[in-house]
Amino acid sequence: MLYGTRIRLRPIAREDCAIIEKDEMTEDFQHSFNNFGLTAPGSLSRHFDEQGHLFDEKHGTLVVETLDQEIVGTISYRRVNYSPRSSAYQLGIHLFAQARHKGYGTEAVQMLTAYLFATYQIIRVEASADIENIPSQRLLEKAGFTREGILRKAQWRAGDWHDLVLYSKLRGE
Repeated sequence: MLYGTRIRLRPIAREDCAIIEKDEMTEDFQHSFNNFGLTAPGSLSRHFDEQGHLFDEKHGTLVVETLDQEIVGTISYRRVNYSPRSSAYQLGIHLFAQARHKGYGTEAVQMLTAYLFATYQIIRVEASADIENIPSQRLLEKAGFTREGILRKAQWRAGDWHDLVLYSKLRGE
């Protein structure tokens, strides 16, 4: 478990799946930045039951919760290999609507980034945001990430190709 000043990050427990799945069915979650098509109800629970966990060295999803143990979202990571000897981690975060604009996302990204640098021999952590998702871009900048450029038509979503903005933080920055 990782503790911050206002939140903590921890592996998802089986009982968390229903809370997260309920949020994934809201109109807010299904807005244009998450519109990747329909998913079967309970798919997170089924995946958890099959694996027994939702994280390992290569990829994972953690709960973002307040120190009062209120779940406010999730943060995920996955390893990206650039060569046989160099890799990075890519982050993604989703906060429940009522938890946004309170600094939880910035703190969660900073915490997970610090953990990944302390745990793995990597030089970079990266994240991307839709070019129109200004709040996500601001979150990454507040967390100390640098805007690197535009990934043109990098994501198929809602029947069209969308540009993404790539951000990174290097070890020591």
